[in-house]
Amino acid sequence: MLLHFSPTKPLFSPPSLRRNSPAFLVSPPRPLCIRAIDAAQVFDYETRLKSEYHRSSALKIAVLGFGNFGQFLSKTLIRHGHDLITHSRSDYSDAASSIGARFFHNPHDLCEQHPDVVLLCTSILSTESVLRSFPFQRLRRSTLFVDVLSVKEFPKTLFLKYLPKEFDILCTHPMFGPESGKHSWSGLPFVYDKVRIGEGPCRSGRCEKFLRVFENEGCRMVEMSCEEHDKHAAGSQFVTHTMGRVLEKFGVESSPIDTKGYETLLDLVENTSSDSFELYYGLFMYNQNALEQLERLDMAFESIKKDLFGRLHQVYRRQMFSGEVVHSVKKKTEQKLLTNGVVALPINGSSSSSPS
Repeated sequence: MLLHFSPTKPLFSPPSLRRNSPAFLVSPPRPLCIRAIDAAQVFDYETRLKSEYHRSSALKIAVLGFGNFGQFLSKTLIRHGHDLITHSRSDYSDAASSIGARFFHNPHDLCEQHPDVVLLCTSILSTESVLRSFPFQRLRRSTLFVDVLSVKEFPKTLFLKYLPKEFDILCTHPMFGPESGKHSWSGLPFVYDKVRIGEGPCRSGRCEKFLRVFENEGCRMVEMSCEEHDKHAAGSQFVTHTMGRVLEKFGVESSPIDTKGYETLLDLVENTSSDSFELYYGLFMYNQNALEQLERLDMAFESIKKDLFGRLHQVYRRQMFSGEVVHSVKKKTEQKLLTNGVVALPINGSSSSSPS
């Protein structure tokens, strides 16, 4: 606590002044006056040390593709104290400044800021064209490249093809989006694969700092190879998006008597319809397991139809060939056969015909 006060009497005064000075020359005692408590001074060592620590632990992250998903991730990265610079084909300078990030229209200017991490948030379809034209030569040779695409083998192959061998590669997939993760990321899966991380504590520490953002948000961290991810994702994410789009085409609507199961279907349609068809097409086109899953869905639907129509056929046959239904059908058949004056006469439970 810092106290600034005025003493009640002078700290030093000559004896002659104390004895012989006139009363009007002697200052009256002033009361104690507190002027400031815990005032932070510009030379405060603790404050300077704290700010320097935050600056040293923060990552400078360049976000390529500042659309809906890029902005969604950037807000959390900034909240964790990291410095965000962004670039996109469209002008998102206002959106960037609103969350405390900087927007660069030219990728060369972005690279000259020497980011620690380049975070790829582009669409699946545009990923290769972005990497093909990116000015890697303006970056530090140890830069970490991270992607967040919904498929993993595809960006891994592109990174290994286009990135200089000195660059680090981390393939990730936050398995949530602006809708499913708008309230919390707690318990939501985050899949990652450390494809290529250079030796040394600085490079491994930088990778861990980036992953720690999602870990601190409560994500369920799953380390998994890109190949294994795509195999599982085709059976879960692609099937989910497919069923949501099928139900959207079907036209499911809410009613006053919705069951919990039906409400779940409505939520599924809402979540999947908010994503672009470009994303869904990318899940199909760039995951080699997706076509197999689509064929399995088609066979499953046909199998269910066969089960339904097969059981319906059995019921119809029982109605035709048993009980009263059989006699009525037989009578109608006989009546249709009566032509040219031929009459059917019942004789002892059987029928006979005679000419008119």
